Amino acid sequence: MKMTKNLNIINWENVFAHSKTFQEQKPVKWAFIEEFFVRDFYEKLYETYPKKDDSKTITSDSVNVPPGMSLVNITSKLATGGGTNWSYETTDDANAYRKWWTGGSNPIQPKPTPDRGFVEDPTFSESWNQLYRYLFSDELISNFRKFSGIPVKLKQFSLMLLTRGGYQLPHIHNVGPSTMILMLFFSKNWKKGDPGGTYITPDDTESNMVFEPSNLDNTAIIFQDGPHAGHGVRQITKDVERRALSITLDQYSSETGWNDTRIKSELREI
Repeated sequence: MKMTKNLNIINWENVFAHSKTFQEQKPVKWAFIEEFFVRDFYEKLYETYPKKDDSKTITSDSVNVPPGMSLVNITSKLATGGGTNWSYETTDDANAYRKWWTGGSNPIQPKPTPDRGFVEDPTFSESWNQLYRYLFSDELISNFRKFSGIPVKLKQFSLMLLTRGGYQLPHIHNVGPSTMILMLFFSKNWKKGDPGGTYITPDDTESNMVFEPSNLDNTAIIFQDGPHAGHGVRQITKDVERRALSITLDQYSSETGWNDTRIKSELREI
């Protein structure tokens, strides 16, 4: 499979080595990739992974959440004015935090365009801003389309941090056939068997998990979202940080919008 030449950011040879396995997995398409980033670039990301400042963390006590909106909705909007804040997740998580980029890391925010140019986020390092630019590149999207066989586009991304006591209940996002979730890990010295990696289960029960990563040092779990794409995180029992970058890719149409949103709307009408 021919890949687009990369800029020493992602180790595409390692990624494409799992393409056939990913596309043939049933009932959940998934792959676990080690050495996802080129090691030198990864080390720069690892060393400058944004630190959580508790004095600036947004919680439900520090912001008014209107009825019908979640804290994630509010904090992603607040992030358009500055990316300094981590938000405390309050849905299926505990001790879980999310951080957005200023200038465009989800559909609510403005994205870089050729005429507007790229707006660097001063709260991130040069390496993280370089990765931000690369996530919007044609090269990245082209390679993930070849990897998955799905005509995806970048939908959103954010940093995800879990601390001691943190977990994520097993859940399924939607039944869209074209949504891909990537969890990229930035935690060293993770011991085999310790909880914290995003596991895969064919339903919404932890006991039926089919895979749980134990190496979280420059690794990635990639799965196609759908009715059998359950996933979650077992509770972290040690005084460690599970650092990750969550990326969502999906099919998009200028007429109907994002594919998973359209499908959810159709299901509500049934």
